[in-house]
Formats: sequence, structure tokens, C-alpha cells
Amino acid sequence: MPPTSWSSETTDHRLMSTRMYSLSELGARFGLEVRGDETVSIEGVGTLKSSGPGQLAFLANKAYRADLPGTQAGAVILKEDDAEQCPGNCLVAKDPYLAFARIASLFDHRPEGAPGIHPSAVVAESARLGENVSIAANAVIGSGCAIGEGCTIGPGSVVEDDCVLGDGCRLYANVSLGYGVKLGRRVIVHPGAVIGADGFGIAFAGDHWEKVPQLGSVDIGDDCEIGANTCIDRGAIEDTVLEEDVRIDNLCQVAHNVRIGAHTAIAGRAGIAGSSKIGRYCLLAGGAGVSGHIEIPDRTTIGATSTVFRSMSEPGTTVSSQLPAMPIRKWQRTYARLQKLDELARSVKNLEKQLEELKNNE
Repeated sequence: MPPTSWSSETTDHRLMSTRMYSLSELGARFGLEVRGDETVSIEGVGTLKSSGPGQLAFLANKAYRADLPGTQAGAVILKEDDAEQCPGNCLVAKDPYLAFARIASLFDHRPEGAPGIHPSAVVAESARLGENVSIAANAVIGSGCAIGEGCTIGPGSVVEDDCVLGDGCRLYANVSLGYGVKLGRRVIVHPGAVIGADGFGIAFAGDHWEKVPQLGSVDIGDDCEIGANTCIDRGAIEDTVLEEDVRIDNLCQVAHNVRIGAHTAIAGRAGIAGSSKIGRYCLLAGGAGVSGHIEIPDRTTIGATSTVFRSMSEPGTTVSSQLPAMPIRKWQRTYARLQKLDELARSVKNLEKQLEELKNNE
């Protein structure tokens, strides 16, 4: 058991950090070409419009190219093709957004939890805690849990009995892990997420519903990230599984017995119904839906608010089925015509039949 002391005066060193980086340092560290004054100091990041002389901006989307000539940023991360349009210093990258993400991590000054157990936390005697674990106020750790080295359990979070957390996991405030949930290493779970609640299993008994016991659990791989208020249900018999490096946004629903392949990213409000299998490197845009008991192959992209009702077989496919917003009068006219679509189809079919008869009579 690690030290149980808790000091409110303990402050993560990053809070006090005022470290600045020269362009030459950043270029060497991240393998980027420096153009301009290599001695310029960078102390933070920003957008092309908002950045000042001590900040680093980036250009990854051509929609923002018009902001480049007027930027006041100390330097800009961009592609080779955009370097000539940059009014000042720049770092040339093949993937400016990825380079920005890596550099921005140097300026993430949010505090990490102080090692120790807050006096108001409840930790079962049989729980096993690794070194440098932080358990915040009002958190609850159930019996038989194994919490890996360097884990942070946020305030109000509940880790039920027999859960396993790999090294370096971080649970933010009010996260709930149900019985027997397993997290790999370096898993991040944002506030309000619920992992391991019962799946929606009910059987109709003629005049009422009866609950189907949810006997599986949830098994999450290394380096996954779960967004705020997302729910991942436990399996009915076998586990619900997220392979490594799955990234799920806020307010998503993953039903029981779903399996999500490695490196898949799922945007906000997406929902995956029970027993579906999502391949590796897939992308589900905001509000996308996947019906139950179907399979999505590797590297599939599902467009925003689109719903997939049947299994797909060809990897690397992009699918989309949404109707984009339009002026209400236009939508009303379109909808009125949609209601007559079946009648129109029958009319066309009759006309085709008549035309064929005329040809035969000639």
C-alpha cells in the first residue's frame, strides 16, 4: 500500500513552468525544418488569428489559408507548399496538425494528481495500489481492485470490486467503473463516463419484460481515451472489448458485446448497438449510428449522422446517408415530393410498360 498522506500544498511542477523553447530546439526535437530566425522563443500556442509574437500557430486546413498572411504568430507550422506565403518564421512539416499536437503537449500545464489518498476517499483493505497513485476526495475503490503505478483517480469516482487499472491510467471526476472492468495502460477516462453498466438486455414474457443478466464485463486496451459522459456497457455473456488506442468522444454509447478494433476514432453522439464489430482504423463521425449484430471492416469511414444497418465487406469504404440542412421552405417542398415518390415510381413503371408495348406493336 503506498503512502496515504495527502497534502493540499503539493503542486505539480508543470503549474509553475515558464519554460520557453527556441525554434531550433523545437525543430530538432520533432524533426521539423526551421525557416527564419531559429532563436525566436516560443512560450505557448494559438491560432493564426489570435497568436502573438511568443506563440506558435499552425496551418493544416486550407480553409484557414487566408489567415496566414496577416498572422502575428512568432512562428507557424505548415506544409512546404504554404511556406512561401508565411510572413514570418515557420516550421515545415509533412503533417502540420500532428506536429502541432506534439509541440502543444509541451505547454499543457494542467495539474496532475498529487500521490496519496485523500482523507475522504474510501479504499478497500484488499485493494492493491501501485506506487505514486493519487486518489482524490470522495473517490471509492472496491475490494479486490488492482490499481497500477502512477494512476490518478479523480474526485467522486467509483471503481467497483475487482477492477484492474494498468499503469498510468487517469480517471477524471465522477467516473464510474462497474464490477470487474479492466483498463490497460495509460487509459484516460473523462468526467461522468460510465464503463461497465448493464447492457440493455430484456426478454418479453408475454405481458411484461424480464431482465437478462449481464454477466460479461468491459476490457479496454492500452492508450484508449473515453470522452465525458460516454457509456460503455458490459457484455451479456462475453466482454465488451476496445482494442488499443481507441479514441471515443463525449456522449457516445457503446452497447453490450461490441468489439472496436485498434486505432478507431469515434466522434460525439455516435452510437453502436449490441454485438456489432467495428474494424481497425475506422472513423465514425458525429452522430453516426451502427445497428446491432453487424460488422464494419477495417478503415471504414461513416459520415456524420449516418446510420449503417447492414454489414459491410469492403475495407476502406466511406459511407454517408445524411440529409444536410437546407432552408425550411425548400425542405418542405422536398418532403412533399418524397411522400409522392412511391406514386411517381409506379407511374414511371407504367409508362415504361406502355412504351415497351408500343415498340412490340410496331
